Amino acid sequence: MTETKARAGEVMPHAQETAANPGADVKSAMAGFLNAFSGFQGDVKKSLQQQEERLTMLDRKQMTYARPALSVHAEQDVPHKKAFAAYVRSGDDDAMRGLTLEGKAMSSAVAADGGYLVDPQTADSIRTMLVSTSSLRAFANVVQVEATSYDVLVDRSEVGSGWATEASATTETSTPTIERISIPLHELSAMPKASQRLLDDAAFDVEGWLAGKIATRFIRAEAAAFINGDGVDKPKGVLLAPKLANEVWAWGSLGYVATGAADDFATTNSVDCIISLVYALGADYRANAAFLMNSKTSGAVRKMKDADGRFMWSDGLAAGEPARLMGYPVMICEDMPDIAANAYAIAFGDFKAGYTIAERPDLRILRDPFSAKPNVLFYASKRVGGDVTDYAAIKLLKIALS
Repeated sequence: MTETKARAGEVMPHAQETAANPGADVKSAMAGFLNAFSGFQGDVKKSLQQQEERLTMLDRKQMTYARPALSVHAEQDVPHKKAFAAYVRSGDDDAMRGLTLEGKAMSSAVAADGGYLVDPQTADSIRTMLVSTSSLRAFANVVQVEATSYDVLVDRSEVGSGWATEASATTETSTPTIERISIPLHELSAMPKASQRLLDDAAFDVEGWLAGKIATRFIRAEAAAFINGDGVDKPKGVLLAPKLANEVWAWGSLGYVATGAADDFATTNSVDCIISLVYALGADYRANAAFLMNSKTSGAVRKMKDADGRFMWSDGLAAGEPARLMGYPVMICEDMPDIAANAYAIAFGDFKAGYTIAERPDLRILRDPFSAKPNVLFYASKRVGGDVTDYAAIKLLKIALS
């Protein structure tokens, strides 16, 4: 093998060419880079084109078959709703038997004593209508229980206290006492009816119709019982408790303020009794207090003015907001007494603290196609109770001289 070496002082031919043209290597490298980049750019364009063609194909398929949009959540009430609709329309209870639905308001699908629990959607609709109406329920404390009664523990006394010095002995102070108020639950029922031909109509919204009918009956019965109920197979009304003049008020009764006239408001300074009623209530309760009266009484109160001729009544500034009297909301409840001698026409207080409504969350319904043929009766029932739980939280206005 012959080894070629450059003599000292001699330059190789390739080196001579490179030295003569120094930009040749740079130009060659740049050409290679551009070729590689052009190939990469072509691959990217081809990939994007294929992806666009695929998306276009999928879009055309979806438009062709008009596929509905997928639900983002599972409708857990659908099985119970379909079974409930079949039971209401035709009495077919096969789907209702053995159906178990997990939900906050439903514990089982079939009642042990016959009849079936209303599906959660209809039950929520009924509950919403009950709350949104002019009933004491809108302002009272509402609790849901799973028992036959609800006990409220009331601590109306305070722990005793006293001043002590470093050297003196500490004396024993009084201890608070606890009272128990038990609210039994009573059965509230409604029985609307519909013709079988109407129920057979597939376009008829049987769930909405049934919810509206049941809610209407329950609203009327509840509103009357929460005001004037005697506690016999119904809740105890807010006006059932004994009444005493506010100056001699004692626990277990409701204090009242008189209007100063035998059978109406006083002819002069008629608004004074309203002011006295407001400040007869303790300061702790006035922050959440509201007036309760019927439409006839509110019509008379709307005319009241102060000494400067300004109306004491002001309508709500926003839609759905209640009117206000002396800055406190006014709830219209037609079951309150009219203005008459010795009537307690207006109640004022913190009803969330003063009155408690206890109810079971389940609502049952029984279909009866035999008793009123050709109509079908629907016997709906629920259990509810109510009573005054804080006698210091509610004051009354009595139409009387004193």
